[in-house]
Amino acid sequence: MTCGSKKTPQNSIFRRLAELYARMEAEYDDLASRLGLSCAKCSDNCCVSYFQHHTYIEWAYLWRGITTLDAEQRQAVLARAEDNVARSRELLAQGSRPRIMCPLNQAGLCILYDYRLMICRLHGVPNQIHMPSGETKQFPGCHVCQELTANMPRVPVLDRTPLYIELAQLEREFTGSQPGRLPKVDMTLSEMLVQGRPPISE
Repeated sequence: MTCGSKKTPQNSIFRRLAELYARMEAEYDDLASRLGLSCAKCSDNCCVSYFQHHTYIEWAYLWRGITTLDAEQRQAVLARAEDNVARSRELLAQGSRPRIMCPLNQAGLCILYDYRLMICRLHGVPNQIHMPSGETKQFPGCHVCQELTANMPRVPVLDRTPLYIELAQLEREFTGSQPGRLPKVDMTLSEMLVQGRPPISE
C-alpha cells in the first residue's frame, strides 16, 4: 500500500520507538519498585491476558522481531498464534473473555522481549490516561498490585498520557497517511502474526 504523504525511514523511526519503549520500562520499573511489586512467583500470568493493540508501527516492529528468530522458531510461533486466534474466536462467540498463553511465551519467558508491545510493558502498575474529551481513565493495576496498594492512603500512578501522545506521533510518521486512509488496527498480538506484515510499504 502506498501512502499519500512522506514517511519517516523505518530504521530511524524504529530507533525512536525503541527509545520510547525504554522510557516506558524505566517509568514502570520505578513505580513497581516504589510499590514493592514484582512478577516473581506470581500465581497469575499477564501473558494470558486478552490484550488488543492499535498501531501499525508496533505491528511492524513486532514483525521485525519475528525475523530475528530462526525458521523453526518462527514456524512454531506462527502455529501457536493460529491456534490462539481460533480458540479466542470460539471463546468470544460463547461470551467468554479468552485467557490463552501468548505465542511468544516459551518456558515462561517472552522470546521477543525487546520487541514486546506497549501494553505488555505497562500492564500491572496503577496507571491513568487523560482522554482528548477531558475524561481521565484510571486502571488499578494487576491483582497483586491491588493487594499491595489496598491500604495505601494515596496510591501513586503512572501517567500513560505523554507516552501515548509520543506513540501516536510516531504512528503518524510511520504511516505517512492522513486519518482514515488505512484500516483501524484493533488486533491481538496473535492476530497480528496471523495477518502477516502490516500493509505499509517499505
